Amino acid sequence: MAKKSKIIGRTDEQNLLNEAFISKRAEMIAIYGRRRVGKTYLIKNYFENMPCSLAYVSGMKDGRLSEQLENFTSSIERDIAGVSLKRPLSWMEAFELFSQVKDKIDKKKKVILFLDELPWLATKRSRLIQALDYYWNRFWSHDSRFKLVICGSAVSWMIRNIIMNKGGLYNRVTRQICLEPFTLKETKDFLRFIGVNLNNRQIVELYMVAGGVPYYLNHVQKGLSAAQNIAKMAFSKQGILYQDFNHLFASLFEDAEKYHEIIRSIAEYRYGIEQEELIKKCSQLSHGGSATRQLQDLEEAGFIVSFIPCDRKKKGIYFRVIDEYVSFYLKWIDPHKRSVAKLDKSKSIWLSHRETASWKSWSGYSFETICLKHIAQIREALNIEPSALTTSWRHDGRLGDEGAQIDLLFDRQDDAVTICEIKYTDKPFQIDKSYYQQIMKKIEVYKKTVKTHKEIFLAFVTSSGLKKSLYSEEYISSVLTLEDLFK
Repeated sequence: MAKKSKIIGRTDEQNLLNEAFISKRAEMIAIYGRRRVGKTYLIKNYFENMPCSLAYVSGMKDGRLSEQLENFTSSIERDIAGVSLKRPLSWMEAFELFSQVKDKIDKKKKVILFLDELPWLATKRSRLIQALDYYWNRFWSHDSRFKLVICGSAVSWMIRNIIMNKGGLYNRVTRQICLEPFTLKETKDFLRFIGVNLNNRQIVELYMVAGGVPYYLNHVQKGLSAAQNIAKMAFSKQGILYQDFNHLFASLFEDAEKYHEIIRSIAEYRYGIEQEELIKKCSQLSHGGSATRQLQDLEEAGFIVSFIPCDRKKKGIYFRVIDEYVSFYLKWIDPHKRSVAKLDKSKSIWLSHRETASWKSWSGYSFETICLKHIAQIREALNIEPSALTTSWRHDGRLGDEGAQIDLLFDRQDDAVTICEIKYTDKPFQIDKSYYQQIMKKIEVYKKTVKTHKEIFLAFVTSSGLKKSLYSEEYISSVLTLEDLFK
C-alpha cells in the first residue's frame, strides 16, 4: 500500500510514473527540465512511497571518474545491498556490480535505479553511455520488474545523448517527462503546503520574480508579503535569487559566460530579437552550427523561446526571454548588485523601485508572459476549442499604415476570432472613450492586414477586473480575472 504522497500537483507526471511502475516490462524513463524545477523531488518521493527497492545515485559536478564510481557504489551499498561492495574501476564493472545486487533481490519486488544528473556522471572518456547501452540491451531490458530512471538538468545533453541517441540506446526510452515549472495553481498549493497563505495577487507578484520554480518558492517566508519576500530573496547578499544566477548557468553550460552574454543581449528586447540581428550584436554567437547550438541550448533549458512573428516585414526566427527569474535578475537584481554588496539595504532598494513607472511597465509585460504560459486556463474560461490557433500578433506598420499589437488571440474554426487584451493593474481597469477608440483601431488594422471577415470577439484578461462603464458593458464579450488563471 502506497504512503500518502508529499508531491504537490504533477498529476500527469505521477500518472505516467504509475503506469511505468505497474507495467509488466522493463522501463527506461527519461526526465529532464530546468534546474531547480523539482525533478529529483518528484522521482524520489514517488518511488520512496511505493513498494520497491530504490537505488538513488546522483552525479557530482566536475567530479572525476573515480569519484563518480565511488559515489555510485556507496549509493548501491546504502540503498539496496546492505553490505560492502568491491570498488569498480569502470562503468562496465559498476553496472555488473549493480546487476549482481539486483538479481539477489526478491523476484516479486520492483527494482528502481535512479541515475540523477546523468550528464555529470558521464564524464569525458568515461564511456558511461556505452556501458549503459550494453547493460540495458543485454540484461536489464529483459527484467520486467526493473525500472531505470535517468535524469538531467542539462536538457540539450539529455535530448542529444539519450532521447535522440543514434547508437545502441536509439528508441530505448520507453517514457519521458519534460518537467515544467509549477502553474499558478500549483504554486498556490505548494505555498500552502509549506505554510504560506497569500492571496492570488501576492502570488502573481512572486511568480513574476521566481516563476513556478519550487526551489525558489521554498524560500518564501510565512508572515511576509510578496514584496518583503522579494526584498529578502533578491536584494540581500544571502538571498537565493541574488546568488543563484551564476550558479544556475555554470551548472548547465561549459563556458557559462558565453551564455550570459547571449541571454543578456536577448533580454534587452522585450518582444524579441531576430536571429541575424542577435548574431551581429553578440560576439559570442557566430553563423552556422555554433550559433544554432547555443540558442538551442538556452531554449531547451527553458530560458528563451523561439518564434516566427505574424506580419513582420522581415521574416526570420526571433528569440525572447521567457524565464521569470532570469528576466527579473537581468532587469532588477544585476544592476543593483554593487549597492546591495556594499550596503545590503535590501528593503529600501526594492521597495523604492517597486513604486516606479519602470516597474509598472515591466510587471505588465511579465503578466503577459504569465498569461501566455496559462493558455489552457484562458481557453477553458473562454470556452474556446483546442483546435483554435493561438498566437500573439504585431504589425510594425508600413508606409501609410499604423502599427498595432495584440497580446493574445484565438483564431477559431467557428468563423470567429477572440482578441484578448491583457492588463495588470492595482485597481479595476477602466475603458474610457480614448482607450476604446485605440482598441477599435487595432482591430481595424488587424482585419485589414490579415484580410479576415471573421466575427471579432473582444475579451480582457485582468489582474483586478474591469470597472463598469458604457464600453465594458456593450463591447466586451468576456472578462477573465486571476481566479480564472489559478484554476
